[in-house]
Amino acid sequence: MSSLLTESDLTHEADVVWLEEPDNLDYVRQALDKTKRRNNKPPYARDGRMVGYALLNDEAEPDPDSGLYKRRVFFLLPHDRDTLPDGLYREGAPGEAVDPRTIEPKKPGAKTPRSQRGPAAIASVTP
Repeated sequence: MSSLLTESDLTHEADVVWLEEPDNLDYVRQALDKTKRRNNKPPYARDGRMVGYALLNDEAEPDPDSGLYKRRVFFLLPHDRDTLPDGLYREGAPGEAVDPRTIEPKKPGAKTPRSQRGPAAIASVTP
């Protein structure tokens, strides 16, 4: 599914569960996954690791064709900045990356100087 999310994709989110401390991460990737349940830890089948996921409220209904719920999952791949700080995303970030500090239920999260350019951008920003 597309990882460029809008609030209309997230109308049934009730909470966000973090498996890792989001303040320690410059960015997380986000995507909508289809899952069997609305309120447990979803399965994870990508490379890398899941760092968080959304729980859905009781009004969320599964897709009538598949019977699956669309839920937001937050993850990082092995070549992301947290694992390889001098790698591909030393500066810049993947298109689906957002600053985890901006994520709330029903809000897609935002790109910030920290998420998009890395620690060097933070040092150069003046208040």
